[in-house]
Amino acid sequence: MAASNINCSILFLIIALSLSSITTSRAARSLLQLPNLPTIPSLPQPTMPQLPKIPNFPTAATLPPLPTLPTTTPNLPSLPTLPSVPKMTLPPMPAIIPLPNMPSLPTIPTIPTIPTLSPPPSN
Repeated sequence: MAASNINCSILFLIIALSLSSITTSRAARSLLQLPNLPTIPSLPQPTMPQLPKIPNFPTAATLPPLPTLPTTTPNLPSLPTLPSVPKMTLPPMPAIIPLPNMPSLPTIPTIPTIPTLSPPPSN
């Protein structure tokens, strides 16, 4: 498996080196030295058919008047009255019971400090 990877990489290296040796100036010179190629004939341009004419929209002067709505409403029966909803009442609040005293937290003893040693004097 490793041998095939090495063979492939060597092959790619040879191809890359052979392609890198081609100079662009030689390619350009050979293109310039080609005989004149025949010109491509122009294709006929397609013609678009005529689009139909858009009709003129009527103006406000040519429109018929809108029908008028009656301003008075016919006698409609009145809506029945809705029964009144009873008001909600809440029960009385219980008497305020004092909360018991919370026990106090124990105090944390202070941690004694650790003496630090000074470094020896340097020469």
